[in-house]
Amino acid sequence: MPEIDERQAAALFRMAGAERWDVPQAVFKDALERSASKAFTGREPSPAELDRYLASLHLDDLALACACALGHDAAWEYFMREHRPALYRGADAIDPSGSTRDLADSLYAELYGLKDRDGERQSLFRYFHGRSSLDTWMRAVLSQRYVDRVRATRRLESLPDEDSRSALSAPAPPAETAAVDQQRFGTVMQQAMSVALAALEPRDRMRLACYYAQEMTLAQIGRLLHEHEATVSRHLARARRAMRKSVEDRLRAVHGFGDREIDECCASVMQDAGSMDLAELFGEAGGRKKPGTDRSTSEDMP
Repeated sequence: MPEIDERQAAALFRMAGAERWDVPQAVFKDALERSASKAFTGREPSPAELDRYLASLHLDDLALACACALGHDAAWEYFMREHRPALYRGADAIDPSGSTRDLADSLYAELYGLKDRDGERQSLFRYFHGRSSLDTWMRAVLSQRYVDRVRATRRLESLPDEDSRSALSAPAPPAETAAVDQQRFGTVMQQAMSVALAALEPRDRMRLACYYAQEMTLAQIGRLLHEHEATVSRHLARARRAMRKSVEDRLRAVHGFGDREIDECCASVMQDAGSMDLAELFGEAGGRKKPGTDRSTSEDMP
């Protein structure tokens, strides 16, 4: 495990504002060293490499995660207030019907750490290393939980017909083919989503842009548009359904995709969005374009 000297650890501790959550400096230093150990598995980084890595971390989120893992009430209340909406948005993105929200709710027990081991609460936050934002990491964990649930369900079901939409997928293609498919799927999905967004009413586009691109809460959007939160939620659900249908129709009509290819395309983009940028998509739908920005991240998964 790479060692961080006390002076550097103290500086990073102050930058993170960890004292706000009453996190002991030794605990935060240990979290930094575990993060570096994860990033430089199997080798010792040079001092310059270690400095660059530590400077790239989301230090304030790491400090909050440490405090929540310790069970500090103020940190946990802040986390629930500020980060729960992003987790629910991630659940709705996976399944707009709302059936995935129970997975989001079930994560809270794991994050809080109800299971004791040797008298110590085991919190899921110990897997957060600050390499991405806390919101991004939680969405990645939620996506993995969803995949795990689908796999567990399918193990209990009889094998579907070969030509059905739920048929088991073929063995994974070689890496070169997978990379080509990923690029092709990303391109056609961005085009299809741009067309679908452009077809929406301007007010629907604004709600979607506020919710997904600007990460505003339902209450904030309601105040902006003079609507009740429930009204905003209903309009967002309707707009998502309309977009899903428009995207699927275009993939079939323009690109000749069948049901299985549509599912593979959606799953591929969800797994790795590549250079797809929500702000750029909304800009294109509104008649203006901005240069693409790489939004891909590397996640730490438990």
